[in-house]
Amino acid sequence: MFKILTTKPVKAFLVTLVTLMISAQVFSAQDKSFLNRTILLENKVELPSNNINAKLIRVIFPFAFKTPLHTHEGPGPRYVVKGKFKVIEGGKTNTYSVGDVFWESGALMSVENIGEDSAELIIFELAPNK
Repeated sequence: MFKILTTKPVKAFLVTLVTLMISAQVFSAQDKSFLNRTILLENKVELPSNNINAKLIRVIFPFAFKTPLHTHEGPGPRYVVKGKFKVIEGGKTNTYSVGDVFWESGALMSVENIGEDSAELIIFELAPNK
């Protein structure tokens, strides 16, 4: 066996190094439990007033259901929880599926469930407070 002679600064360095290595392993094991945060949609909004009524609405569409042309009280993001939608807004047609997020401007629109079953949409609406 070899005996390594060390000075106090070297011992302190080795102790620090070993402590850091152990801490890194503990942090690495804990790292897996942290939240995974992802921005799905970002949009700058000019609100009509400082007094806004924010709504979070869940809408369940039966199979093949299509809304008539309509508008909402305010703009906001929409999140597809289940199914597949065809959205016609402002003369443009888009298709959205599970996990998709889109911005609804408040323009005249229609939404159709084009999936194989019922579909679910979460609407976050920023409307002027009445």
